[in-house]
Amino acid sequence: MRDTRVTADDLRAAIERTGYYPGLVTDAVWSSLGAEPVTAYVVTHDAIFDPGMEVRRHITVLALTPTRLIYSHTDEHPAEEPDGHPQAETSTEAVRFSRVSSVALTRVVPDPASYVSGVTTPSEVVLTIGWNVLSHVELEPAHCGDENCEADHGYMGTITADDLTLRMSEAADGDDGVRQVLAFAAALSDATAGSGR
Repeated sequence: MRDTRVTADDLRAAIERTGYYPGLVTDAVWSSLGAEPVTAYVVTHDAIFDPGMEVRRHITVLALTPTRLIYSHTDEHPAEEPDGHPQAETSTEAVRFSRVSSVALTRVVPDPASYVSGVTTPSEVVLTIGWNVLSHVELEPAHCGDENCEADHGYMGTITADDLTLRMSEAADGDDGVRQVLAFAAALSDATAGSGR
């Protein structure tokens, strides 16, 4: 049987392996962890190419303790002056399990006919966690269906929770990255299942 226990040292090593401002990211995460042990974690680091052809890196760290979900995100901003240095902005939030309203996991399996439970790893997973802090609003003009109507019918729209979405793929993050998200999602689902009692 494989040992699935994790420690704070494992999380620290994962942050350091990214090479992305490890001191800053570790301090931000540890400020929210406090004295609680780490029971599961996911660290993802990637880059965004903006239209100005600048590369902006960012890192997301998710960690579970026995009572909370720790979410930390650090973004890099390019230097404003040609001889300046980039800046980093870090935000960290500690969310009690009782506040987590949803844990959604989407799995992409390229050949579902050959899928073997417990053996086949999805090629991509998308983890969405909601705790009703942020919402995404989409509005559009309402209409009555009459093509000749010129009356103002106001607006209609939808509001959807948009707290956190994390994507890992085998191609970009490796098989271990995908498996880590699967294990983290299972641990978070277990932790939040009993929090409403």
